[in-house]
Amino acid sequence: MLAGGWGHVPVLFDEVLAALKPQPGQWFIDGTLGAGGHAQAVLEATAPDGRLLGLDADPRALEIARQRLTAYQDRVHFVNANFAELAEVARREGFLSVQGVLLDLGFSSLQVEDAGRGFAIQVEGPLDMRYDPRTPTTAHALVNNLDPADLADLIYRYGEERHSRAIARAIVAARPISTTTQLAEVISRAVGGRRGARIHPATRTFQALRIAVNDELGALARALPAAVNLLSPGGRLVVLTFHSLEDRIVKEFFVREARDCICPQERYPLPCTCGHRATLHIITKKPITSSVREIQTNPRARSAKLRVAERRET
Repeated sequence: MLAGGWGHVPVLFDEVLAALKPQPGQWFIDGTLGAGGHAQAVLEATAPDGRLLGLDADPRALEIARQRLTAYQDRVHFVNANFAELAEVARREGFLSVQGVLLDLGFSSLQVEDAGRGFAIQVEGPLDMRYDPRTPTTAHALVNNLDPADLADLIYRYGEERHSRAIARAIVAARPISTTTQLAEVISRAVGGRRGARIHPATRTFQALRIAVNDELGALARALPAAVNLLSPGGRLVVLTFHSLEDRIVKEFFVREARDCICPQERYPLPCTCGHRATLHIITKKPITSSVREIQTNPRARSAKLRVAERRET
């Protein structure tokens, strides 16, 4: 169970609900169900006959959500699936026209607090980092099998870590590495410890491994167009990100889908040949971020960015 039980409040909770604007009888999709905090609020707002499709790649999170939402289960469809499979799952479950899709990205307290999942830096656990235990790749395989150049590229690309080459060399020299704390110690030595930074020196490398193991950026790129296709006119796509790579994908997708012509600018002023038509109206010109008060209560909220777009009339 999440810290604080079911009373745990997700990041930017009120802002997410305001963006979704749930009303009685409406249908929604939560692509990252987690412990069900957002889902419960949506189900309460859409009573008595609104419905919700909840996906989560993590079967343990799905079970917690199922327990939390027992009172609403006649209106909820629970599916153990990654949101990359959104189009297929929605079609199978009959959610083909909905008033909102929520994607709350990143990992949760649920995963961090379970040492056996391998997400925590300062608590010993296996180098796993999979949301879905069916995922074939683990962090252990990447850490112990990639050659130095590929490992450095992975850490730099997905972790935006400027010390990626030094970290990769240190990891290769220390192999085999079996636990999270072993890996964190190797990285700390490679970059000179904490150096007064507010985050652990292994944070970006752990982020990179987690993203690679779960193909998080690829999943997001597949989920966004699927979500738009499922929205009814006026429906909202609400995306909460926690690092710049995710936010960049969402921002660029929103900008693209808010334009009619997406021909390369070097073609201008030649006539449009792409045939693209805008599908979205951007609601948040700049992302919504957490208040100082929320950040003080939940430091993870510091990096949160909320973007919202609305499906145009067709």
